[in-house]
Order: sequence, then structure tokens, then C-alpha cells
Amino acid sequence: MEVILLERVEKLGAIGDIVTVKNGYARNFLLPNKKALRSNAANRKVFEANRAHLEAENAKKREQAMTESKDIDGKSVTLIRQASNTGQLYGSVSARDLAELLHADGAHVNKSQIVLNKPIKAIGLHEVKVTLHPEVSVTVKVNVARSPEEADLQAQGVDVMAEMFERDEAGFTEDYDPNAEPGATAEVPAAEQEGEQAEA
Repeated sequence: MEVILLERVEKLGAIGDIVTVKNGYARNFLLPNKKALRSNAANRKVFEANRAHLEAENAKKREQAMTESKDIDGKSVTLIRQASNTGQLYGSVSARDLAELLHADGAHVNKSQIVLNKPIKAIGLHEVKVTLHPEVSVTVKVNVARSPEEADLQAQGVDVMAEMFERDEAGFTEDYDPNAEPGATAEVPAAEQEGEQAEA
């Protein structure tokens, strides 16, 4: 389907561009969200008549977004979640969670402005893109941890998971018997093992 863009759409084009998109994308996203018009003679005339107004409105919204972006860009938010010993979260962090967190922190962001290519499913520091306007986007740091103490360590640049694995490995030592035959376990001497196998 051919459409006329009413605002800049990432990876598609700028205001006034006539682009061909899949029918479903146009019907389900571009047209209902007033980001585009069907491309036909009547709509082209309507667009040209309103072009100056649309461009002026777009410039005003961009200015507003630029002002808001100064407060949000580089902002760091912390999210405390339950996770397994391997650092995998029970559940995941969604765009809605992040929007609520930023809102509580005084930023006016709705979930549709948060660009999560995939949900956050592990503890650690994550960078998330927030699109305040088609031409203005900022990055927010999200610190996902199991406790405030862990969040502080991560904020200081400590890799909590690596530290945890190092502690585990330090606590695990295996008895080594230089005379043992390959495959024999430390507790059972090789001769006894052979005897058990013979009985079986």
C-alpha cells in the first residue's frame, strides 16, 4: 500500500514522503496512529494544503521533545526484581515497567516511547532507548538487581554475576588422587569399583 507520511517514521522516511508499506503495517499502525494517509489524488491535495501547518506543528513538538530530553538523557533508574542464582529474572522487565519507573522519577514518558528490542530478562545494567519524538531519542540506563546493595555494586561497575561465580568456584575444591585410575571417583578406590562391576 502506498502512503503519505505525516511525520518522520524511522526506517521509512520524512514528512511528505510517499512510501510503499505492507498493508497490515499501514492498516494496523500508520493509519490508526495518524502517522500517514493513503496515497491517492485527493489525499495528496489535502496533504499539500496542510503541509506548512504539519511541518510547523512537527517543529514545535520537536522543540518540546528536545527540552524534555535534557532531563531524561543518561538518567539512571534502579529496578529491584527477584532472580535465580544464575541472574535470570523470574518474569521480565517490560516497557510498561520502565515507563512507570521513569514517571515516578518525574519524567513524562509513556510506554509506546520506550524502545525495547527484547524484554530484559537478566540482572545487570541495560541501556534502553526512549523516543520522545520521531527525531529525538535518548538513552536511559536501567540497573536491574536483586537488592539495593547489589544495585549499588552494579552502579559502581562491579559485575555481580562474575563475582558470584568466582566465589562459588573458590568454595568448591575436588580431592585429587594422583594414583587413581581415569574414571575412578575420589571416595571409592579403583580396585573396589572393579570388584563391584565384576559382581554386577
